[in-house]
Amino acid sequence: MNAKKLAGEKAIEYVKDGMHLGLGTGSTVYWSLVKLGELIRKGLDIKGVPTSKNTEKLSMELGIPLVSLSSINELDLTIDGADEASTNFELIKGGGGALLREKMVASISKRFIIVIDETKYVTSLGQFPLPVEIVQFGWEVTCNQISKLGCKPKLRMENNAPFITDNKNYIVDCYFEKIQDTKEVNNTLNMIPGVVENGLFVKMADVIVIGGSNGNVNTLLRSKL
Repeated sequence: MNAKKLAGEKAIEYVKDGMHLGLGTGSTVYWSLVKLGELIRKGLDIKGVPTSKNTEKLSMELGIPLVSLSSINELDLTIDGADEASTNFELIKGGGGALLREKMVASISKRFIIVIDETKYVTSLGQFPLPVEIVQFGWEVTCNQISKLGCKPKLRMENNAPFITDNKNYIVDCYFEKIQDTKEVNNTLNMIPGVVENGLFVKMADVIVIGGSNGNVNTLLRSKL
């Protein structure tokens, strides 16, 4: 069984005619987009806001109508993946490098749906390195500041050169043994000059859809109390 496909397709059940959707990035959301394209060809009327250039390209290939983020004030829902999702609905995102746009889109969504396979569901965050988007200028200084949080930051590379985000920034992958206080780490990171945004999504997810290798799909809803 393809657990990612199961989760990605299940999330599309939340999509209704006339919605404005945030379209996430990654290998699980890929299946959400493919399913969405199928339904659009059958008459579903929606518009999407992509969270990356890769998602924009794929959406256009699939025939998904797109609008720019700046043209709207609110999204009905966003479907996105995660590198880790914890039992208390906290996330690490940014393995694909789209964390800034993903967080911007999620922040204006009425409902934020996360699609993952069972290997990404954890009791606490930290096994996956936390991506932090930083400006290129003086990046070594920013890395040194980040390291004071008790992690080992490593500049992400691609083809023997620094990885460049869609926003023309660098990504530093920060290795923690375990992230104890996600809210504190999130706030402290974003106060460091040179940090643009980090991949901690704290209490933003409303629904987590988990695909299992046995063919089961588990849908978890976050209490707003």
